[in-house]
Amino acid sequence: MAEEYNPDIVSVVDENGEEHIFEELDRIETDDARYVALLPVYDDAEIILLKVEEETNGDTYLCPIENAKEFDEIQAIFEERLQDLFNEDEE
Repeated sequence: MAEEYNPDIVSVVDENGEEHIFEELDRIETDDARYVALLPVYDDAEIILLKVEEETNGDTYLCPIENAKEFDEIQAIFEERLQDLFNEDEE
């Protein structure tokens, strides 16, 4: 029996109050932070990598990874982890 696919759908409200819908492809946690790889649901945009930040009041925010070195390291990890997903789509 084939495994049923149930995507994790994430709704994100940007700084302008606009809602965007994404599929969460993967998440990783390092010693320093947590990160998510999101794919927009309603357009053909590329995967977005964001840093998960939590405020002391418990609110969670998804923020751009502004440090270039940090971004490159996280991108490499996600590329390796998601490689099989995208190779299957090409076949």
